[in-house]
Amino acid sequence: MATFSLSIALTFCVYLVVVLGIGILAWTKTRSASDYFLGGRRLSAGVAALSAGASDMSGWVLLGLPGYAYLAGMEASWIALGLCIGVALNWLLSAKRLRVYSYQLDDAVTLPAYLHRRFQCPVPWLKLSSGLFILLFFLFYVSSGLIGAGKLFVAVFGFEYQLSVLLGAVIIIFYTLFGGFLAVSWTDVFQAILMTLALVLVPWMAMANLGGYSQLVGTTEANNPALLSMATDREGNPLDALAIISLMGWGLAYFGQPHILARFKAIHSHVQLRTASAIGISWSLLVYAMSIAVGITGLALLSAPLSDAEHVFMAMVQILFHPLVAGFLLAAILAAIMSTVDSQLLASSSALAEDLYPMLSGHQLSEKGRITAGRWAVAVIATVATGVAMDPDSKVLDVVAYAWGGLGATLGPVTLLSLYWPRMNWQGALAGVISGGVTVVVWKQLSGGIFEVYELVPAFFVSLAAILVTSMLTPAPENMVKQGFLEMSQMLNKQE
Repeated sequence: MATFSLSIALTFCVYLVVVLGIGILAWTKTRSASDYFLGGRRLSAGVAALSAGASDMSGWVLLGLPGYAYLAGMEASWIALGLCIGVALNWLLSAKRLRVYSYQLDDAVTLPAYLHRRFQCPVPWLKLSSGLFILLFFLFYVSSGLIGAGKLFVAVFGFEYQLSVLLGAVIIIFYTLFGGFLAVSWTDVFQAILMTLALVLVPWMAMANLGGYSQLVGTTEANNPALLSMATDREGNPLDALAIISLMGWGLAYFGQPHILARFKAIHSHVQLRTASAIGISWSLLVYAMSIAVGITGLALLSAPLSDAEHVFMAMVQILFHPLVAGFLLAAILAAIMSTVDSQLLASSSALAEDLYPMLSGHQLSEKGRITAGRWAVAVIATVATGVAMDPDSKVLDVVAYAWGGLGATLGPVTLLSLYWPRMNWQGALAGVISGGVTVVVWKQLSGGIFEVYELVPAFFVSLAAILVTSMLTPAPENMVKQGFLEMSQMLNKQE
């Protein structure tokens, strides 16, 4: 066991040296706030696509989703199906328009800034409310990644949970703090490749160890045949419509995830988005399918039930692979965690430094001051999120679900409609942001009956309705606002 831990530790160290080296290299190329928060809008199609995917997946695709598949079997495929549809629609509906519009609107770096300029808001409430909700839900999102890091270091090295969380936070803060968006994006590509290899190798080796697909099916059927059906839960009861809606509803959130949408804004040219879309959608399909496969093969491979289902990937790696290879594969968990947490830290710090601080302080920062404020914001947000993550009984999937749903309902409908509907006004946008966020918070506290539906689903449609109704009941946008939107749309259509 000592030799096993030492081999894994050596592999981890190599991985960390590479990641920190990328952060230092990116630091040398960060000269402006646009560089720090959006990479100067010069990402290639491949980097943008893989960075968007890696910043999306997080540790839950190696911990939470395989753990859910380990417990519930093929029922978990409904989540993966909803997410794949959401990824595809986000690339196809949002990417090109958001890239063009955000740049035309005085190079809007953040979503709150984009919304404020898109509607030429006469009051700061839209920017303020969207910025505050981003901070609220990202605190939980970042903490979910740190919970995953804690579980990883506990399982592999036997560290105390709280110490493990602190160690994960320090590693992530270092390269995000200095390298900014370029460091985050470049490391995301490296981490995406590592995650892909891990998710393909583990179920493939498990299948080989079991003796093939037929043996996998036979073993699982002998244990519990209901786990092989998408139509039933683990007890064999048919899934009702509310359960399927809740599971597939995860895909609705993609339209409102600032850390993913930032990759659309950061690509070098909207012309590259066709290639980026193909890469991003294909990669997501592969990763989600393999994540489910990890959980399903774990059911057949592991004879003794796990006390924590979210350890299934780690348990399989330690059984199937040589310590050096195991260290490489377990580093993929840290890669998945880091690739999302760093993006979330950067997105939330940009909302704090670019939107909230200038508004509350009453003065604009210099270029250097914006970078400094962003770095301070990263440190502060990470510190608070570390405190939230200190409960060792927390589940990665539960915390991710709350944060994912909150961001999706708060910002998803308003961002999507802002790209297509010229009649939408700032009053409607504000109503959508507030109603979506509040519905998630309130719905989460209720239970029983219809309240068992994942809070994202009702909140998304409440926000959508609030935007439509409020916009129609309040004055239409001024001609200047509407004309500006139409001109951007015409320009985009000509370029297409």
